[in-house]
Amino acid sequence: MPTISMFYGVLIRMFFHDTGKHYLPHIHAEYQGEVGVYAIKDGQLLSGNLPAKKHKLVIAWIEIHHDDLKADWELAVNGKKPFPIRGLDQ
Repeated sequence: MPTISMFYGVLIRMFFHDTGKHYLPHIHAEYQGEVGVYAIKDGQLLSGNLPAKKHKLVIAWIEIHHDDLKADWELAVNGKKPFPIRGLDQ
């Protein structure tokens, strides 16, 4: 699972061929051992949990990079490596 972004200690990852578990385009956000799975479409938390401040950062990042995330998802589900996406602190 490649890391596509990193900001303020949060790692954003996208699994290849992971449509079966959550059934819609999503990312995995990890911070200090906690993981939240977020829908790309609207930032909805699908599973897991992050601290409140990190959760808000991830939601904002998804909104800002929505188009990039959709493009990366298409690459990932077709077995290709997604491109890195700029973090909030860059």
